[in-house]
Amino acid sequence: MPTQTRSGAEQMALDTLLLEQSCSSRADALILRFYRWSRPTLSLGRHQGPPTDLWRQLAARGDLDLVRRPSGGGAVLHAGGLTYALIWANPPRQRRQAYLQVNQCLQEGLKALGLHLKPGTAAADRITADCFAQSTTADLVDSRGCKRIGSAQFWKRGQLLQHGEIPLAPPEGLWEAVFATSPPCWTPSAPSAASLELALQQSFQRLSLDLEWRREALSPRELQRMNALANRYSLESVQA
Repeated sequence: MPTQTRSGAEQMALDTLLLEQSCSSRADALILRFYRWSRPTLSLGRHQGPPTDLWRQLAARGDLDLVRRPSGGGAVLHAGGLTYALIWANPPRQRRQAYLQVNQCLQEGLKALGLHLKPGTAAADRITADCFAQSTTADLVDSRGCKRIGSAQFWKRGQLLQHGEIPLAPPEGLWEAVFATSPPCWTPSAPSAASLELALQQSFQRLSLDLEWRREALSPRELQRMNALANRYSLESVQA
């Protein structure tokens, strides 16, 4: 699917729509899309508590948008990064195995750019306010232990929606305002979003040889449905 730059609420609505369509179809399909956010957006995990007063103040001031993800995990600041969404009709039954297989594709893609990542080691027994404050086996870290890719899942009728965020050039001031800590930095420098997207596309294609890949744009009906669902994910005008 072509790269989309939309609001956070629209992106979450689109991922949900694609998962619903996959659940309604009998096709053994895998949908991969990459996207960016039209404004800095803080997304909260499906089971995370309501936005803090500070986060609501930042939203009211216009510094960021607030949305609820359908997937789990902690809060993620989407700004200056690349997001992936994977809708998998026939994933492994075990969540850990699904993370492992997706991570293999992510690792191969980053390796092609000279970046070697490995799974984190923290126990996934609690939700942290800041997704990037800990690294579980669902996530990928570099040789210094710095988290580079944070991922989370949502399962419906045996099908999988997996989200992942790759911060590339996050705004330092806003990150510190949201999480009271510095954003992850790249040494020596982060890859470009375009080169990263291409490397990951190629990696998923190589490691999913039994699937026929094709590029499809959204239909007018899908866009209409996405717009109808978008308000469901905004946290700025309703209590979470």
